[in-house]
Parts: sequence; structure tokens; C-alpha cells
Amino acid sequence: MAEDDPSVIRSLAVSPDDAVDAFVYSQENPGDAVLRVTPPFHGRMRARIHVYRVDDTELTGAVHLSPADILEDDVVAEYPRLEAALADADPDDADRIRERHAEAVAAWQDRAREAIAGSVTLETDDGPHRVELKRLG
Repeated sequence: MAEDDPSVIRSLAVSPDDAVDAFVYSQENPGDAVLRVTPPFHGRMRARIHVYRVDDTELTGAVHLSPADILEDDVVAEYPRLEAALADADPDDADRIRERHAEAVAAWQDRAREAIAGSVTLETDDGPHRVELKRLG
């Protein structure tokens, strides 16, 4: 049935805030945050942030997009990693490092909101399907 086939999608509208927030959530918390598209599918769709612990795509027919695929590669690579900073630090400096990390993440989020990729590949039953990303806002 065509309404259950994501290969009919030509473009996805994406909120930069949703893409950035989903990426940060997945870096800093247990569970996963994705951009989710749910059936019925049609040419133009809206991808929304979705946080989960159990992947229900088989049950719902939804398509989950990794926020790392929505953001440009160089911005993803520049995400400030707290673990790396803490690993090399004196334990007495941990609070100061966490504060600097929070500031670095906020600055990264500002940059990342401007770094939405132009397209993304959806995995379908018929193979990969490239769709255009349309920035909301």
C-alpha cells in the first residue's frame, strides 16, 4: 500500500531545533532521540523529534532518522565531548570542566542550527531512497 511506503517521500521538513536537540540528547542521556516520520506517507512530510528506549518501527511503520544524518558531518565531528575533558582532568576541577562543557555545548548548538544537510537517505524495502531536507523556521 502506497501510504505505508516511505519511498513516496520527496522532501522532509525539519526543525533545526529538533535536529540539534535530538543530537545533544543522544550524546548526554540514556536512550535515543531521532527525527521520526510516521505513516501515512506522502510527497512532503514533517520529521519530528522522538525519544525512545525501545525501537517500535516494526510495529508502527515509522521511519527514524539519526540526527547525525540530518546535521552536516563537520558539525557532528565538532561536538564537545565531556568524557574526554574529564578523563584528562584533576578531580578537583570537575565542576569547572562541567560548566565549561555546558557553555561549549550551547555554542555548538548555535552553530549546529545553521548546519542542516541538504538531503538524507531513507532506508526502504526497495533500498536507499534520497530525500530533500527543508529547513523549518
